[in-house]
Amino acid sequence: MSASIETSADTPAIDDRGAGAEGAAAAAAPLGRRLGAFRALRHRNFRLFFGGQFTSLIGTWMQSVAQGWLVLRLTNSALMLGIVSFAGYLPVLLVTLFAGVIVDHADRRKLIVATQALLMVSAFILAALTWTGIVKVEHVIALAALNGLVTAFDMPARQAFVVEMVGREDLPNAIALNSMIFNGARVVGPAVAGVLISAIGLAGCFFLNALSYVAVIWSLLAMHIVARAVPPMGGAMFTRLGEGLAYVRRHRATFYLLLLIAINAGFGMQYSVLIPVFARDVLHGGPRAYGFLLAVQGVGALAGALVLASSRTPRGLRLNLIFGLFGSAVGIFVFGLSSAMWLSLLAQMLIGAGLLNHTATSNTMLQLFVSDELRGRVMSMYTLSFIGLAPLGSLEVGFVGERANPQTAVALSAAAALVCGLILMARLGVIADAQESRERAA
Repeated sequence: MSASIETSADTPAIDDRGAGAEGAAAAAAPLGRRLGAFRALRHRNFRLFFGGQFTSLIGTWMQSVAQGWLVLRLTNSALMLGIVSFAGYLPVLLVTLFAGVIVDHADRRKLIVATQALLMVSAFILAALTWTGIVKVEHVIALAALNGLVTAFDMPARQAFVVEMVGREDLPNAIALNSMIFNGARVVGPAVAGVLISAIGLAGCFFLNALSYVAVIWSLLAMHIVARAVPPMGGAMFTRLGEGLAYVRRHRATFYLLLLIAINAGFGMQYSVLIPVFARDVLHGGPRAYGFLLAVQGVGALAGALVLASSRTPRGLRLNLIFGLFGSAVGIFVFGLSSAMWLSLLAQMLIGAGLLNHTATSNTMLQLFVSDELRGRVMSMYTLSFIGLAPLGSLEVGFVGERANPQTAVALSAAAALVCGLILMARLGVIADAQESRERAA
């Protein structure tokens, strides 16, 4: 397998065949105009990635639904749902910053292939344990921790790898389409899982997820990417890490974007830990209801991704951030109060659109601000922000949901999202100034 080449802010991008991006962009411009919101698909490598990721993520969402139902069946405990989530998040908290340094000094494609292969093995193990009937919640916790450790390397590697597939010109659109892949799979995966849990059982869902990793591994191996010179570490791990932290400390817009992601993902989004409880005990449904609650959130997120893919102005990106935080806060609050399935479904759609607009727009801005030599480290900080506080948030939601009631726990999540919206409004000028500075530099 050939290695990858990275494009930087100061050097020409490389197209799928290794030619300079200026000529490739000129040749592909008419196609890019015709594709519009899907213009990143003019790159062959990204088309492969798009198909492989979509297939694999359908399996991932199937496993997510099946795993939540498995834990609830084994323990009948909202707190245990939070503990399993905590186990998956904790390794990311501990190692992702160091993983970002490795991402900046490694062949990213090979690294992603390795992480996907490990996740496939984990899914096969869970399928075997469940099929034989010997699975215990301790097994689920251990595998969740293993998956979290792998994810600490996988997430920043995949985020940083996008620019190698499409170059900087189509990077914002590719990030939006990447979010579209994720949320399109969220529409299909949970709905399919809700049906398949009854048809083929939990073990069957885990087994199909394991098979789905073949698609993304094949797509990565099939790419034509010119080898890049992997930069040497050039110093101690902590020195390289310090360079990334210093950048975030100096660049205030990046700092605030990461702070808002940390609070909202750590506490606002963690209401989702209790969705299985709401599906069973509040809405009086089963695994199919649970699957549809997740699927319609994906529908809302998919709509949000289409809007984001068409957003090309700095002001449009800022509006996406505002809608994302306030929209998700309202949706989470309504979901917590609802005892009617139709209202819960509508709330889930609003939450999906809001969370997508906040997280994907933040990702876009961060990648536009940062230079390529720091991209892996900054994206590891994005990963840390996205997941770092989630262990605490998931435990908090599980604890309050069990000791008080699920509605109170979800209301606290809504309050966290609202606080983030207020912080954003207070610091919106800092983000606008950074966008203007980036436009002048370009």
